[in-house]
Amino acid sequence: MAKKDPTDMPVEERLKTLYQLQSTLSSIDEKRALRGELPLEVQDLEDELEGLSTRIEKIQADINDYERAISQKRGEIETAKASVERYKAQLEEVKNNREYDTLSKEIEFQSLEIELCNKKIKEATFKVEEKKNELAQNQELIDDRQQALELKKSELDEIMEETRSEEEKLKLKVKELELKIEPRLLTSFKRIRKNARNGLGIVYVQRDACGGCFNKIPPQRQLDIKMHKKIIVCEYCGRILIDPELAGVKIDKPVVEEKKTRKRTIRKTVKKAAEESVDVPEAEA
Repeated sequence: MAKKDPTDMPVEERLKTLYQLQSTLSSIDEKRALRGELPLEVQDLEDELEGLSTRIEKIQADINDYERAISQKRGEIETAKASVERYKAQLEEVKNNREYDTLSKEIEFQSLEIELCNKKIKEATFKVEEKKNELAQNQELIDDRQQALELKKSELDEIMEETRSEEEKLKLKVKELELKIEPRLLTSFKRIRKNARNGLGIVYVQRDACGGCFNKIPPQRQLDIKMHKKIIVCEYCGRILIDPELAGVKIDKPVVEEKKTRKRTIRKTVKKAAEESVDVPEAEA
């Protein structure tokens, strides 16, 4: 049997199918709402852990740089010490004051170089200790966040396990219904639903007002909605409007007229009794 072209469907059928789609999507939204803020919390924790891991890598790289600098300065100290020893040995063989002064300056320079290297080593060692403490703090933070993430994930998995089968069935139903709707109308519906705060793209008329934004709908427009001749949207919020009967919704209308009539009847009865009570003495007279 050939599939019915969605564009050939009467407006009444289109609205019915669209409302069924909305109801199914709302059910999916309710299932997802059960998860609450858990997905966002899990995502935040994962992002935080990623940031902490990057920070730890940076700290470890800084520690490695400082340790390489320390190693380099220690090498320079050994070289300077060797130079000092060599210059001291040469002092014993000098032949004039100029050579003595030159060697003495070299020994002094190399000694200052050793002091400077020791100062740099001390500073770098202090920085390494700082970085190691920072590394330990971040590692503790990672362990704490990792535990929190595992707990949140287990809670989320538990909730998803409870609703997964129902949600999958609803998703299949959504796909089936979408195939029955004209692509252009479906695109418009999805756009309206995306922009709507409560996720409703089509709503039925409630108490002469839009079921989405609750603004009053003129009587003529309500009549057009009941006629099912064309797709009508709310002029305030842009949602598609459907007649409650077509949507399969029963709305109980409050009885107001009977109470008013009863009050008028009581008032008339009291007034008549009052007139009769005035007329009686005149008749007797």
